Order: sequence, then C-alpha cells, then structure tokens
Amino acid sequence: MMMQGIRKAGQSLIGKLIIAVMFGFLIISFAIWGIGDIFRGYGRNAVAVVGKTEISIEQLRTAYQNDLQRLMRQQRRQISPELARALGLDQQALSRLVTDATLDQTATKLGLAVSDETVRNSLFNDPNLKNAAGQFDPNRFNELLRAMGVNEQGFVREQRAVTMRQELAEMVVGAVTAPGALQELGHRLRHEKREIAYVTLPDSAAGEIPAPAEDALRKYFDERKAAFRAPEYRTASVLVLTAANLADPSKVSEADARARYEQIKAQRFGSAERRIVQQIGFPSVEEAKAAKAKIDAGETFEAVGASRNIAEADLTLGTFTREGLFDPAVRDAAFALAQGAVSEPVQGGFGVVLLRVPTIEAARLKSFEEVADEVRRDVAPSRAAEQMTELHDKIEDQRASAKPLAEIAKEFGLALRSFGPADSRLGKADGTQETALPGGDATQQAIFRSDIGVDNEATRLPNNGGYVWFDVSRIDPPRERSFDEVKAEVEKQWRADEVASRLSARAREIVQKLDAGEKLDAIAFAQGFAFEETTLGRQDQSDALPRNVVSLVFGTPAGKAGSAAVDNAGRVVFQVKAATVPLMFAPPRKPRTSCAC
Repeated sequence: MMMQGIRKAGQSLIGKLIIAVMFGFLIISFAIWGIGDIFRGYGRNAVAVVGKTEISIEQLRTAYQNDLQRLMRQQRRQISPELARALGLDQQALSRLVTDATLDQTATKLGLAVSDETVRNSLFNDPNLKNAAGQFDPNRFNELLRAMGVNEQGFVREQRAVTMRQELAEMVVGAVTAPGALQELGHRLRHEKREIAYVTLPDSAAGEIPAPAEDALRKYFDERKAAFRAPEYRTASVLVLTAANLADPSKVSEADARARYEQIKAQRFGSAERRIVQQIGFPSVEEAKAAKAKIDAGETFEAVGASRNIAEADLTLGTFTREGLFDPAVRDAAFALAQGAVSEPVQGGFGVVLLRVPTIEAARLKSFEEVADEVRRDVAPSRAAEQMTELHDKIEDQRASAKPLAEIAKEFGLALRSFGPADSRLGKADGTQETALPGGDATQQAIFRSDIGVDNEATRLPNNGGYVWFDVSRIDPPRERSFDEVKAEVEKQWRADEVASRLSARAREIVQKLDAGEKLDAIAFAQGFAFEETTLGRQDQSDALPRNVVSLVFGTPAGKAGSAAVDNAGRVVFQVKAATVPLMFAPPRKPRTSCAC
C-alpha cells in the first residue's frame, strides 16, 4: 500500500516536488556511503562471469522463462515458481548460459568460425522452414523471425553461434562410449515393438443409466463438496506491448523499404539461372574426343549415348542452379555452354564426360514495385522492435507517476484488455473460458500472485517478444457452493463416474476371460465390439490408443491382457500378443595395446 500512497501523492505538483527531493536525498546518501555502482552500473547485474563475458540477470531471466514456457507446453499444465525451482530450472538455465559462454570463448581463442555457406545450408535444410514442395519457404522464415522478435541479422548471428557450440561439444563428447548394458537398455527402449489386439468399449457399453434420486445426488455432493467449490475469481486490466501491435507497414518509408529490398532481393525475390544438364561418361580423354568429333560431324548426342549402352532417360543428370552442381569442373563447363551445345571433354571428379545443356531457364528478379507491400510488411516488425524498448521506458515512467493503465493505453494508442472474472485456469463462472493471455501461464500466475493496488512489474514475453502490464481490480475469494447451485454439475459428474465404473467392471470381466484362454476376436464378435490389431512402439500414440494406454501395453507381459480408460472415448481392452526387439549391432571395440616402457 505504501507504493499506492506514493503514486497518489505524486499526482499533484507539490507531491511530485516532495518525492523528487526525497529520492534525490536517498540517491546522494547512497553515493556518500560508497555504493558507487549505482552510477557506474557495472557488475551489479551479473550473476556469473566466464572469462571476460558477464551473464546478466536479464539473460538468466529470459532463459529461465523460455525453459519454463517450454516445460509447461510439454506437460500441458501450469508449473508454479516453487515447483520450477524444485526441478532446478533456474540452475539448468544458468548452467547452459555458462556452457555457451565457455564454448563461445573457446571458439574465439582457437580462431574457429562457421562459414556463411554452412549457416545458409542449415536454414535451407531445416524441415520446419520448408513448404509442401520441400523447398525453403521465405514466408515461414519471416514468421519465425516475427515470433522470436529478432531481425534476420540477429537470427543468423545466433544460428552461427549455436552451430559452433554444437561442433565444439561434439568434438569433446564424440568419442565417449556408453557402457554396453546402458546401450542395450537404450536400444530396447527405442526399438521394442508390441503386437496387440484390442477393442474399445464406448460409453454406450455401460448400458442405460436411470436418473439418480435426489437423495443419492445430495449424498454424492456431500461426499465431494470440495470438488464443487467455487474457485477464486480475479478481474484485471491488461496492457500488452509487442512488435506486432506496434507494426504499421504504411509508416515504412520508401527509402527504408528499398534498402531492405536491396539486402534480400537475391534470396527472397530472385530465382537463379537453372540448367538441365546431360552427360556421357568415357574411360579416357581420347574416347571422349572421338565421340565429340562424331557429334560435330552430325551424330546426335543420344546416338553416342546409345553406343555406350546409356538409355536416353539416363543421359540427364537433373536440373541445377550453379551452386547445385557439386563437381567444380562439371559446374564451370555446364554453365559456360550455350543452350543445345556439347562441351569438349571435361575431366570431372568421377571421370571424363561430355556435357550438353538442352534447356536454360533464365534468372529472374522481381522488381521492387512488385514486392513493395511485402517488403514493408517485413520491415515494419523490425522497426517496431526498435521502438518497443523506448515505448516500454515511457510506459514505466507513466506507471511510476501513478497513472492508471487505462490512461496510459489511451495516451500511447494501445488497446487495454479486460481479464475476467476468471479463475487461475481461465474458467468463468458461467462455464465458458477466458481468452488466453499474452505470455500464457506466466502472466496468469503473476495475476493470481498479485493483489489489488500492487505495483506489478511488467511480465516480459519470451524471445524479447514484448511486455505485459496488469492491475488487479477485483478478487472474488473461493467459497462453498450450495447443492442447488451446482445440481446440474453434480448430476453430470455422478453419471460420468457411473459410466466409468460400469465400463471398468465389464473390461475386468473380458480381461479375466482372455487370461483364461478365450480369444479376443470371438469375445468382440459376441458382444458387438470392433476388433483391431496393430503393432506399437513406445512413442506411438493415437486418439484410439493415447499415451496412458501405450504405457500400460509396454508394462504388460506378452500373452497377458489389460485395460485403460480413454478420455471422452470409453475404455480400451487389449491383449499383448508378442514383444520383439531387433538385434543390436554394436561397433567392434578396438583391441587394447600395451607396451613395456
């Protein structure tokens, strides 16, 4: 509440003067007491120093938040800061930053570097950046840059550093061999297959369930009151600052757009010259010269190929850009030929050849006018990213002067969003869901850790994607709900439990019959269930056989049966028919040598 009082006092001119004098006195006092780093700003924000490289608090915070978000997406649930610390996420993030800094300095000391071609190839070969035709898609690349909040130069710089770290790490650990028992275990976990037969018992297999009596429902409610308790609901105002909501292509000048076009036109808007290359191989230069003389005298290229038992379809190497041809001698000769011409004998890396280029597709470059709108859309987010830091500082200044978020949003032309009333899982009292917040679980948890009137620190979005400010305006505490309030929910849950209980009992009967020697296909036919057979790996899963079923399958001995519930899809009964693991071929070990020294 002290901060709220300072804000209110700071709204008047006299209050501002008093606060300025007070904070000025504090700053001067700190300086007199010897805390010089408050002015120098050096060393106070470093959590670790590796050689000459400082790892700042901001770097660690960003790495930690990225790891936390990634883990929550994998687990599909919220992870509290306490649990994250218990899992050691903060230490893992710091360890990784220290390792990266060590590898970067090692590479610099050894004079190592990653070439532009290596970085370019890694991007062009990344399956996440390819379109349906399997080609590098510039639009996907730009979407990635916008999502990460970086420009092309920054991304390439980071990619170069990551590649170098991977190369150095492989040099260090590449020769380390795991123990044989561990290799065998890993081989089994990766490659074991289970052949199973299974049937799915749908909810309808539970039979007709009559409506419960009022007394039964009340008893069910009384035994589970905590499950029907109303959670805490919160209401907040949320202000979001991202490059996306600042980007305005119409404000990109023609000069800036043209400058960007010149930088990227060859990669983004140009298609290199492509040639269809044909070749005939010869065992010697003399035979190639004799064949060339025949062609010059009027014999066709195809006829010469046929005389060497080469089918016409096999004459063509393919269609290539200049960079696409691996053999330098063949590349230079092929791209020096006129269309339809046959080369002199060429000594390539794989023998002597005659080359012909039947088709040439000329290089093409789209003009600036054709792609001006696309270039402006490309430039706008990077310009917005540059403005974001400046606008963030201005918003923080306004927050320090106790301005409400609504006024700040109006002043800077930003949209203010209302959140809630909603619970910590975004559920509303009417059963609908609140729209997800920017920053996801991190923002939600921050709102539910805060309080009314608290001056909340801005939540930083991952990958420098922006900032989120919020003010909690209302808190509705959790409370017990009466039976009449939740009667419909109680009946729905009672019915779901009854269906699950009946399906479990029916599945247990089938499992007992299978273990007694009956056949699953016969049981399925007799009871009207669809019979299925399949082969599974540990990582395989589907809607019919989700992860919990697959895990149980691999925990059941061959020849035995089991069952498992499937969310919103009844229950699966399965029988493991066989478990197989392919042979593991381990590389032979080098014999040890000894010497008498």
